[in-house]
Amino acid sequence: MTAPSTAVARVEARLEGDCLHVTLGGRWRITQARPMWPEVVADALAGVRDYPRVAHGRAGSASPFASPLTRVRLRFADDLAGWDSALVLFVDEAQRWCRGHDAFCDLAALPEAVRALAAQMASALEAGVSAPPAHPSNFLAALGHRAQTAWHETLEIAAFVGDCVLGAALLARHPRKFRWRDCLSEMQQCGAMALPIVGLISFLVGVTLAYTGAIVLRQVGGDIWIADIIGLAMVREMAAVMTAVVLAGRTGAAFAATLGNMKSGEELDAFVTFGIRPVDFLVLPRVVALGLMMPLLALYANALGMVGGLVVARSVLGIQPSAYWVEMLAHIDLSDMSTGMIKAVAFGLIVGLSGCLRGLQADRSAAGVGRAATSAVVTALLLLVIADAIFAVLFNLLGW
Repeated sequence: MTAPSTAVARVEARLEGDCLHVTLGGRWRITQARPMWPEVVADALAGVRDYPRVAHGRAGSASPFASPLTRVRLRFADDLAGWDSALVLFVDEAQRWCRGHDAFCDLAALPEAVRALAAQMASALEAGVSAPPAHPSNFLAALGHRAQTAWHETLEIAAFVGDCVLGAALLARHPRKFRWRDCLSEMQQCGAMALPIVGLISFLVGVTLAYTGAIVLRQVGGDIWIADIIGLAMVREMAAVMTAVVLAGRTGAAFAATLGNMKSGEELDAFVTFGIRPVDFLVLPRVVALGLMMPLLALYANALGMVGGLVVARSVLGIQPSAYWVEMLAHIDLSDMSTGMIKAVAFGLIVGLSGCLRGLQADRSAAGVGRAATSAVVTALLLLVIADAIFAVLFNLLGW
């Protein structure tokens, strides 16, 4: 049976002048409760005059009050029953507190294994793990921080797009180096495999637009104009936008997850080691595949959306399919179709680039891959809205 005195971790602190002697005893286990350094030092300094009990803050944080300690000495008690990483964490807390209060932390009495592990932890924290950034103190500071972050994101996107353009120009001069097999495989995944969900969404969008338009058109006796509303809305706007939204959540996230998983598994590092650019080998086949399949999916979405509007026009407004079709053809020309196709190609490139960019920027962990997939969808949707607004203004100026 384990004695009660050694069953749990125990710390005894004794203050002698400006030196704090800390004795570690008991059994230190990461799965059990252990003493915290801020509480230990606060209890030890409780009787010191003009030193308030404020040391219960975050470990390692500097106190606004001057500390009477210039030296902290740690040692093991005779009844120390065992230790693991819990004791190393406690020693690291003591070291960080001493650095924040200009005190010397003496670990000479501890075993070499403890000192080595504490040194490794301190090196790891200094090299790669930083404290979370402090929140801005006021609205202007927060606004400036957000603006700076947005500017850095814009520079990263511009650099990635430029790298893709240079890679595409190089592959255009040497088309044999382009991975056509990978491109065809991605075309099947983002094209043929996406037909069911794209068709369902487009049909329901056409039905929704028809019901919404019928509310107004029946009041003015313009029931037949429902064909014009459905045709123009689907051809010029809704088909390309809804298809891009579906592919952003379906294909863009898949691109980010795939590349992020490859980065986590150090496969991208292997490509670079062998002199293979990940942009040429992995990004361009996916972006080209999505750019080629988006116009075809948009045409498919046009047809299904018009069919959805036809179903509502026939069942609710009593319009014959032939009249619906003739009225639609009278108001839709080639300029409307070209407008939708230009948007579809641009939206496809945006979705592909967003997914690949976030995948290459993913952290090397499972959580990083998930965050990359989420960020890919958010980035794609944001850029789609911006691009659609730019196209709307540009086509209006051109009279299309």
